[in-house]
Amino acid sequence: MTMTNPQQPAVPTPQMGQQQSQLSPRDQVAQRVREHHERKKNIFFQHFDRISLGGKLMAATIAVLLVGITVISFSLRALVGNYMLEKTDSQLSQQANLVFNNIDWLSKTDNSSGLSGPNSYFLQIQYTDGTTDADGKPLVVTPLLPQLQDGIVSVPVLPTYGNTDGITLGKVFTAPAVAKQVVEVQASESSSGSSSDASGNDSGTNGTGNANGSTGTTPSPDASGSPAPGSSDSSDSVTKVLSNPKPGANHAAVTAASAPWRIIAKEWTIKTNGAEKVRGVVYIGLSMSDQIDTLKTLTYYCIVVGIAVVLLGGSLSTLIIQHTLQPLKRMEKTAAKIAAGDLSQRIPSAPENTEVGSLAASLNTMLTRIEVSFHEQEETTEKMKRFVSDASHELRTPLAAIHGYAELYKMQRDMPGALERADESIEHIERSSQRMTVLVEDLLSLARLDEGRGIDVTGTVNLSSLVTDAMDDLHALDPDRAITRNRLQLMPAQDLSHPASLQLAAGDWDAVTLHGDASRLRQVVTNIVGNIHRYTPDDSPAEVALGMIPAAIDPRQLAQMPTTEASMRRFIDAAEVGQSMQTGYRYAVLRFIDHGPGVPAESRSKIFERFYTADPSRARQKGGTGLGMAIAQSVVKAHHGFICATGTDGGGLTFTVILPVERIAPAQPAQTASGASAKESKAKTSWFSGERKAKDVPAK
Repeated sequence: MTMTNPQQPAVPTPQMGQQQSQLSPRDQVAQRVREHHERKKNIFFQHFDRISLGGKLMAATIAVLLVGITVISFSLRALVGNYMLEKTDSQLSQQANLVFNNIDWLSKTDNSSGLSGPNSYFLQIQYTDGTTDADGKPLVVTPLLPQLQDGIVSVPVLPTYGNTDGITLGKVFTAPAVAKQVVEVQASESSSGSSSDASGNDSGTNGTGNANGSTGTTPSPDASGSPAPGSSDSSDSVTKVLSNPKPGANHAAVTAASAPWRIIAKEWTIKTNGAEKVRGVVYIGLSMSDQIDTLKTLTYYCIVVGIAVVLLGGSLSTLIIQHTLQPLKRMEKTAAKIAAGDLSQRIPSAPENTEVGSLAASLNTMLTRIEVSFHEQEETTEKMKRFVSDASHELRTPLAAIHGYAELYKMQRDMPGALERADESIEHIERSSQRMTVLVEDLLSLARLDEGRGIDVTGTVNLSSLVTDAMDDLHALDPDRAITRNRLQLMPAQDLSHPASLQLAAGDWDAVTLHGDASRLRQVVTNIVGNIHRYTPDDSPAEVALGMIPAAIDPRQLAQMPTTEASMRRFIDAAEVGQSMQTGYRYAVLRFIDHGPGVPAESRSKIFERFYTADPSRARQKGGTGLGMAIAQSVVKAHHGFICATGTDGGGLTFTVILPVERIAPAQPAQTASGASAKESKAKTSWFSGERKAKDVPAK
């Protein structure tokens, strides 16, 4: 398949030429037309996509306003037009007979005011009973013909000589009109006693609305000598000669006269000797000029109001859209700063019930996690670099010693006393290999703990017995050291100057049992006791305290806290809440207190870093590798616990180990003894029971 750029003509290929040769000329033309339309469409969408979101919203808002105003205007115009048309038709239907019966009164009324007064009716009688005019044609009389300014009159175009084809008698219809101008008025007096002869000698005074341009406005007597309905015994016959409007005629009057008419046709009958006789057809109409003017005025106002609404709506929508898109612009600037490397940037917050506010909150949360992950990665990378460097350094020292003593043995093996010197070299090599073995074992333990292997937290550990054994080991290493056993308890806060704290109390501790890995926890206690033995004077006192303290903090959250004094303070505050509310978890809190040289405050958090030693030379002399506290921290965190180092009052270092024991059961109403004991036994299950993990395969 050959891909083409919609903006560039496709480059012909042999396959395309072969395909086109297989198509008929008509199909080829249709294909080229389709390709042309496809290119045009792609170009249009490419230009459309270049428009900003604000521009698209503005255009859409204005388009919606225009469509809405247009629909409303046309609907309103149609509604008003139909209403006025219905009122006109109703007026014609109800007042047609009244107008016909008052022709004489209406004809004498001044009709020069226009087409909107009571005399604005048009009335024409077309005789069908044989009455003729001077030319021998059926007589047509127009008694009512409204006149406008400059003698302009509106003459509707009607069927002639009583022909009613295409119309329905008694039903209103629309008739077009032509504008004419009165150029001559002829008047003569006639009496009701004088009658027309058969040839119609009076037609010259009555006139007709035919094509010759003359029309009569006063009814003539009928053939029997009786006057037309609504006429008096004597009247003036008026003949108006009409022509096309002159160039200087009033334009508004000519326009109004050109408006169509609503006409109703009725049959004119009279009773003769008890029988009805049809005399002719009567056309009565009302001009639609006023309706058209009203609709034009309404349309004008709709256009003006529509333009005002579009301008106002466009301006208001512009302000709203710009204000709404400001957070997006701020997001864009913030994203640019973040892309430049400033991960501390955050998007300004907005109400979260809005789409922009929800997006900003989600992005800020994501940015926070990204920043934390980035810093953690940087710290991990830095720690890994230090770890590799320190491990290389620590391994290089015993390897260098082994290599040096091996070379020394080679050099001195042929000299006198070589055997004694060989034993000394082998002894140094053995010590170096032992140190390297301990170092490799510690590194392997850390690697397993980092991978979550090599530890089983489902066992049962008697923490009291384990700590007692550690005290005995310390006493065996330092017989001159005074070691005190104490109980650890929480002292509530007294005031702002004396917050809550962990205090030592005289007396032996209670038995503390929890779920965990006994060998790993013993390694933690042994490493701490080993630090006291290595880095404090042999005769300096030491205290060991153990206690059960409730705290309103989740073990997972506790394990994630950094090993700082601030985290220790947070736990003590949670313990104060847990003790007062009896909620949260019960924790076993273990403290080892020495009174040695201590560690500076800025270096205490580094104690748990790998290969960190406050005095590297003393560490090597004492056999330390700098991995003991790192292993202790990994083991404690694997038990979802917490460990930290703080200063001892009066000098020294204090290690605090916190391990979760069980979740505090919520208080319930009193129950029977058996029920209470069952509840108690159930509540004392370890919190690890909900998260038991499968045992890992032991490392080979």
